[in-house]
Amino acid sequence: METPKSEAVRFLPKTWLDWGLNLAERAALVLIRLKLTPNTITGLALLAGMAAGLFFFLQRPFWAWLALFICGVLDILDGKVAVLTNTKSAFGAILDSTLDRYSEFFIYLGLALHFRRHWALWLAFLAFLGSTMVSYTKARAEGLGFACNVGLMQRAERLMCLGLGAFLGSVFGIFDIAMITALTLIALFSNLTAIQRTLFVKKAEQERLSKQEGAGHDHPASTL
Repeated sequence: METPKSEAVRFLPKTWLDWGLNLAERAALVLIRLKLTPNTITGLALLAGMAAGLFFFLQRPFWAWLALFICGVLDILDGKVAVLTNTKSAFGAILDSTLDRYSEFFIYLGLALHFRRHWALWLAFLAFLGSTMVSYTKARAEGLGFACNVGLMQRAERLMCLGLGAFLGSVFGIFDIAMITALTLIALFSNLTAIQRTLFVKKAEQERLSKQEGAGHDHPASTL
């Protein structure tokens, strides 16, 4: 699989992501001692996502923020535990990706139900569409042989955006305004990320063809 020469800018700085991953590795050791398997952790992440959606529907922003935080942490830890215990598997990978999509569905469902009589209902639909397309374009690119990790609004950014909206909505009593802002950012930038990834594959394919043509010129066919 081809790896891109450079990755597009993300909202979360690389130093923050690296710090989070290092912290997650320490937390993963604790879960290993508790004998939790990666697939169990993945299932718990789904439950946390479902809980977040329920709390959004009930307009309990603090509890929604807490559930989102737990969901995000567990989403990192299942992969870390799999690596550290040498239990990575194709089934575990597809289970993780599949339950992540269900988790996001329940989160946006909760917000859609909360805004069911408000124009922001369409933002929830667009945010879910963008989130799904971000994942789909990556999977499709990888199926075509390209490691596609580019994009402004990836899963970590989406969860942080939702979590920040819920937290600010809880602290300042501006739940609707905070969540409309979060959904607007996700709806806009997640769909842009899907477009980024589509164009990335186009560029990567052109580079691949250019290399193949160059190799052909370097080694011309012999003639009799």
